[in-house]
Amino acid sequence: MRIEFKDVSVSYDELHALAGFNLTVGSGESVAIIGPSGCGKSTMLRLAAGLTAPSSGVVLADGEPITHPRQEVALILQDYGLLPWKSVLANAELGLRIRRMSRKLARERAMAALQQVGLAPFARMRPKELSGGMQQRLALARSIALESQVLLMDEPLSALDALLREDLQDLLLETWLERHHTQILVTHSIEEAVFLGQRIFVMAPRPGRVVAQIDNPRVGEAGYRSSQEFFDRCTQVRDALHEGGAR
Repeated sequence: MRIEFKDVSVSYDELHALAGFNLTVGSGESVAIIGPSGCGKSTMLRLAAGLTAPSSGVVLADGEPITHPRQEVALILQDYGLLPWKSVLANAELGLRIRRMSRKLARERAMAALQQVGLAPFARMRPKELSGGMQQRLALARSIALESQVLLMDEPLSALDALLREDLQDLLLETWLERHHTQILVTHSIEEAVFLGQRIFVMAPRPGRVVAQIDNPRVGEAGYRSSQEFFDRCTQVRDALHEGGAR
């Protein structure tokens, strides 16, 4: 699914979150969005998910205006969106049950996703019994289980330790290479953006707008994370952030 933002602005009273925002994500492409806090990155994801309407401009999915949430789109928010009264397994299968998938198939898909993120042994627990990092992994599992055409992620791995974060970055990459869904990742991690984004968009401070696009064609290649080109690309992104006014 192709996602397009055309001259999009979003204002909340006196606050201008986005102004003249333009961005196109091709069908099956994985892009990373990076920029300073408060530059409108999360607002951009909510627009793509149909949870927020632009003040002006238009957001399109395959050429059609996005006016409401779509079943083809999965969104991982910073607050995880977990239901505290449901078990880990029930949270993982929630989206599938909402889509009226049979209980048996939904449970199988949810358990497979929990296994992928290392949470299968905790299936009967409640979210409050999990650490923040485990809750983040549960939100990721729920989105993986949906097998959606579009995956929108707002800092999905920020609460994880370094090694687990790299493991789940590998999982996100493998899942994308296998399913070829459209993927938009919002992150504050330069290394994460370079590891997962075929193109990296750097945003300026509020009101948010794209100030740099960095092509990153080696995403998905074996050994890219430890290559000199990877480190060079990280330096390029860091320089773009500074030039764009990030601190």
